[in-house]
Parts: sequence; C-alpha cells; structure tokens
Amino acid sequence: MILRQVGLMTLIGGFIGLTAGLWIASAAKNQLFQMEGPNVGVFAAAAILLGCVAIAAGLVPAHHASRVDPMTALRYE
Repeated sequence: MILRQVGLMTLIGGFIGLTAGLWIASAAKNQLFQMEGPNVGVFAAAAILLGCVAIAAGLVPAHHASRVDPMTALRYE
C-alpha cells in the first residue's frame, strides 16, 4: 500500500515535471541563440533516477509497516 502511494505520487510528479521541463526547454530554445531542442536522453535519465530514488525512499517505511503485528496495530487504534 505504501509503495503504491509512493509510485502514484512519483508518476504524477514526474508527469508534471516532464511537461513543465519540455515547455521551459521549448521556450528557452525560442529565446536563446543556437540552442537545440530538449535532450530526450537527459529527460529520460532524470525520470529513471527520480523513480529509483522515490522507490528506495518508500522501501524504508514499507519495510517498517510490514513488520508491525496486526493485532498490536488493531489494539492501538
């Protein structure tokens, strides 16, 4: 459940970030002399790196949540 939430937030944030990045790159291309279009390789590498970091960050709370005894959690609530 935790990893699903982390993945969903990463996908939404990645989509917004990539869209904004492409828009800013095209706006900069129009303003700057001899600038080429957006580099797809850089965008892909950044997205892959962001996804790996997000999943790694979500593994710690997911691991801790999986180690809790269900009866203890139910008694606590």
